[in-house]
Amino acid sequence: MTLKPLAALTTMRVGGPAEEILTASDAHELTERAIELWERGDDWLLLGGGSNTVVADEGYPGPVLLVRTSGVAQVSDPDLAPGAVRLRVEAGHDWDALVAECVERGWAGIEALSGIPGMAGAAPVQNIGAYGQELSDVLHSVLFLDARTYETRQMLAEELELSYRDSVIKQGLEGVVLAIDIVLTNAGIGVGEHGPEPLSEPIRYGQLATALGVDLGARVPLKTVRETVLRLRAAKGMVLDEADHDSWSAGSFFTNPIVSERFARGLPGDAPRFPVADPAPTAAVTTFEELAAGQPLRVPAVPAERRVKLSAAWLIEHAGVPKGYRLPGSGASVSKKHTLAITNRGNASASDVGELARFIVQRVQQEFGLVLVPEPNLYGIEI
Repeated sequence: MTLKPLAALTTMRVGGPAEEILTASDAHELTERAIELWERGDDWLLLGGGSNTVVADEGYPGPVLLVRTSGVAQVSDPDLAPGAVRLRVEAGHDWDALVAECVERGWAGIEALSGIPGMAGAAPVQNIGAYGQELSDVLHSVLFLDARTYETRQMLAEELELSYRDSVIKQGLEGVVLAIDIVLTNAGIGVGEHGPEPLSEPIRYGQLATALGVDLGARVPLKTVRETVLRLRAAKGMVLDEADHDSWSAGSFFTNPIVSERFARGLPGDAPRFPVADPAPTAAVTTFEELAAGQPLRVPAVPAERRVKLSAAWLIEHAGVPKGYRLPGSGASVSKKHTLAITNRGNASASDVGELARFIVQRVQQEFGLVLVPEPNLYGIEI
């Protein structure tokens, strides 16, 4: 049997063969295949669009299950606010195709997430976000196949504990997302065929506002927002393009570090800083019912130190790793358009990618005392 290299199934285009490749074309088949693999007891890999996955040159030592489901349907929900629309999106549905359809229909809420590669089922795993919008803004729930019980249950968004590029699924809750439900605003209500265009949600990201020529908080025609976001992403090599090696990547290779304000004060004054919402305070009161159940007395929590998010791209460039940087003899390089992406220049190996990533982490740690965390899922690659 000829084994298919995983390089052909990932946007980084590196990676050796899988032991076995299975395909699920609908939710029922996805459920059956997943349960079958769990019952075997061996490790296996769930793979959607391959946009956030980097596999070693040796390949994956187990089965790979490809998610190839698709479909979008409106969900009737009496609890929806006026003007809202709830959609159920199958896990294997192309994310950008979903955004394009919603923009065309006048449904606002994910227009700034245009151009993100991958499939809908992966979106809640790391709470995808860009240009001022995150999936958590619109996610209602996910249909989740639990690896412990083999049962399908609906998990509400709050159960997923979504935060910056994180969720309970990413933190180890084992299972498979079969579908996601999102709630959008029907911005086309009352807009006639020749009337004004449906407007976006308020613009919340400075770079996007500047590109649109508007102030933060403004609403702009949905199609204009999508076109502008696609143009901005393409300028950074963040829109898949066969002819553009800067897009042969896994997107942003490192997450933006979140640090205490105290630590950030030790960085150069021009290092970008973005405020992070403080965690919700915990209750300091113990109820009689909790005491009766054996729970110890709560003590007032010490307020957490305020946190800020830094720019990983700025840290990389100011650690002496510029755009286009390549280690001698390597087929991988930092993107020529954006320092946050590691790219395949056409002949890179997974080893090349890993070596460059380790070099970047080392340089940033030496210069700023921070350890960058990879954003993609890495298999057989140590950073």
